[in-house]
Amino acid sequence: MVSAGRRLMLLRHAKSDWAGADTPDHARPLSRDGREACRLVADHVRGRGLRPDLILCSAATRTRETLERIASALPADVPVLTEERLYLASADELLARLREVDDGVPTVLLVGHNPGIHELALGLLPSADRPKIPTFPTAALAVLDLGSRRWAELGAASARFGEFTTPKALRHAGSG
Repeated sequence: MVSAGRRLMLLRHAKSDWAGADTPDHARPLSRDGREACRLVADHVRGRGLRPDLILCSAATRTRETLERIASALPADVPVLTEERLYLASADELLARLREVDDGVPTVLLVGHNPGIHELALGLLPSADRPKIPTFPTAALAVLDLGSRRWAELGAASARFGEFTTPKALRHAGSG
């Protein structure tokens, strides 16, 4: 999948493990199902040729583990910025961070949390495309095309829908 212009990839962390009731939210690791979902997402990213030039990742354990588990599908030299301010960030906070990206960066992968990541995706799309992302389950990946728009110009309805996939859809595609 080759794109001209800028592209934004939004990845929600994979399913986390709730077994440790006393584990703080920030420190929750991935569950077994979450680790399997990462394998599916990595295969999809590799197969579609999705190659970020910068990765922004929440500092939470589950987002960092998600990124570690898909790393084999990503360029080895891609810079990764793990940022505390992305932990449970709202759509507005995520948008503000993306507007800070240097215009020399064509493609960004943002690994974050709901509801912020879903609300960001919906806000960036024109209303006609919003039904294409009805929910944003764990380990879901949205790809939005920004054309030649500068990162600082990112805003309401400024992106075009590229693709959206979930681990469930990837499992279904693999079984057929």
